[in-house]
Amino acid sequence: MSAEKGLGNMKVLYFAWVRQRVGTGEEIVEAPDTVETVSDLIEWLKGRDEGYAQAFADLRVIRAAVDQEHAAFDAPIRDAREVAFFPPVTGG
Repeated sequence: MSAEKGLGNMKVLYFAWVRQRVGTGEEIVEAPDTVETVSDLIEWLKGRDEGYAQAFADLRVIRAAVDQEHAAFDAPIRDAREVAFFPPVTGG
């Protein structure tokens, strides 16, 4: 039997107030194999500590990008090199 493998190293970027709550602008993570989508990654991150839980408490105010392309929470991340989280962008 093989040991449970993770997704490999993936860069996770945080912007604006998301960065403030998690305490870093970027990090390299190795999420477990059960993390297959952006939503799975969020749930895994929320379990890391209170800052992540606070940052991802209300997903209505979070947007994601996978390899620099806007992505829905159900987007697969299996082959992604980078996932970014940021608040919605507004302009005028």
